[in-house]
Amino acid sequence: MAQLPATDYEFAEWKLARVSLDYHIELAGFFYSVPHKLIREQVDTRLTARMVEIFHRGKQVAVHERRYNGRSHGTNPDHMPSSHRSYAEWSPERFSHWALSIGRETEGLIVAILARHRHPEHGYRTCLGVMNMFKKLEPARAERVASRAVAIGAFNYKSIASIIEHRLDATGTDDGPESILTHPNLRGPQYFLQ
Repeated sequence: MAQLPATDYEFAEWKLARVSLDYHIELAGFFYSVPHKLIREQVDTRLTARMVEIFHRGKQVAVHERRYNGRSHGTNPDHMPSSHRSYAEWSPERFSHWALSIGRETEGLIVAILARHRHPEHGYRTCLGVMNMFKKLEPARAERVASRAVAIGAFNYKSIASIIEHRLDATGTDDGPESILTHPNLRGPQYFLQ
């Protein structure tokens, strides 16, 4: 009689999947990354109770722990293109720390940009654009631009670039006219006292 195997038998389910444009495949409602070079390729998957193995043309290209709850995406940084990897290194705290190195107004602008989004990651692109713009400015001017942007609610790249281009940071904030205009058609508050 032959010896028993060293490991327990583990049931595995095999499925075909196609790699989407975000270099993930979907299995049982969860997403697992594969190397980005396989975008749009068909892959074989082996699902066990604990692991997800992904094969392309008979060669194993990725292994993930199987997910049953928690985050829906499991992404291995090695599977990302280099441009995505550098993007993934950022966090709200890192943006805030960078902004504070320029000043409080810039930090306020960055916090406001990130707060506008349900997921702060969606504001990273704008923050990176603001960083690149502000690198070309002196800190005092960057602070004025940030102050003006927050005052008028300009929290996207185009609006902030417009403030810089049109030098709107040099003008004071317009809180409205000092006095109300007079005109024969305006009745004034005394009309309503009668």
